[in-house]
Amino acid sequence: MSQVVTTPTKNRFDLHELAGAFGDLGTLIPFVAAYISILKMDPSGILLAFGSTLIVVGWIYRTPFPVQPMKAIGAVALTQTSQMAALTSSTVMGAGVATGLLWLLLGATGLAHRLGRWVPRPALIGVVMGLGFSFMLEGIRMMAQSPWIGAALLVLTLVLLARSRFPAMVVLLAVGAVIALINQPTLSGELAAIRFSPHLPSFSWPTLTWNDLWVGAIFLALPQLPLTFGNALIAITDENNRLFPDRPVTERRVAFSTGLMNLWSSAIGGIPMCHGAGGMAGHVQFGAHTGGASIMLGVVLLTTGLFLGDSVALLFKLFPPAVLGVILFLAGAQLALGGKDAGHDKADRLVVLTTAAFAIWNVGIAVLFGIFVYHASKRGWIRM
Repeated sequence: MSQVVTTPTKNRFDLHELAGAFGDLGTLIPFVAAYISILKMDPSGILLAFGSTLIVVGWIYRTPFPVQPMKAIGAVALTQTSQMAALTSSTVMGAGVATGLLWLLLGATGLAHRLGRWVPRPALIGVVMGLGFSFMLEGIRMMAQSPWIGAALLVLTLVLLARSRFPAMVVLLAVGAVIALINQPTLSGELAAIRFSPHLPSFSWPTLTWNDLWVGAIFLALPQLPLTFGNALIAITDENNRLFPDRPVTERRVAFSTGLMNLWSSAIGGIPMCHGAGGMAGHVQFGAHTGGASIMLGVVLLTTGLFLGDSVALLFKLFPPAVLGVILFLAGAQLALGGKDAGHDKADRLVVLTTAAFAIWNVGIAVLFGIFVYHASKRGWIRM
């Protein structure tokens, strides 16, 4: 019998991949803008880290594998800076070093894979579903800032998504830019004044102190660990392998990837990053199916960071909150749809739904809760 030889899926670089490339802007832009405005971090370092990492990730994984800001670290660093004077841009970079070393350790020792195997399937589905709901809720909050515009853009995008000939994301971003220019009359003049100014970020590690590393590890990196484990290791591995079974990834590989990209980001003045499952859902929802989407987004961010770093905050004004809200909402819907395989067993559905509810609040606790409820229901300790 002749052996069947399968041809590896190649990255595509067409209009639909380009449209899908921007499916994760709903998380990227708000966090990056906040880091720049609140902690005064160098935009070039942040965008160079994201851009270069996306290019490598897309080339290696050959799926629209996401690279996102770490949300728990971002939330603490950006909301508690005034209360904790120790939280600075150097502390954020110190958290990146600690995060990178931690995930390299988890990958090298095999702990990432073993811990991942402990999470039962219904609990994993619940985590993914809950993450989807949390994205949808955040998207609704952002659309609510301009409810009529948000509703109109959501309907328009849904109609375009139903017609695969039209790259919905391209239309959405174009309409959003027009709305931004109408609502901000001076914006067009400010954009016209933008000039290319090549700028390379500086090597940041020599400037870090032991205090930066210590504070970054204790107050930022460790609180992020449960969220990264649930969302950016377990959930993204399952999401990738469910959507692209011909291009599977492993927990060990994702852990190594997370570790390396955080060391690189911290070295050039960037922020802690992860592979959030919601990012892949956003990319796929808007048309991406290969690593070409990640590579093209990476090229855009890399070019912007190198030549337009001083104008990043101004460029972000072209993306109104209503547009980012639509992107987040639909990415969340795509992610939550992964819960359709919850099964027919009543106990399993209980685990899925209750874990999803906790995941809306805290992904780390949701993982622990899902493991407990699953085994408790199998032993007859819990009945519904």
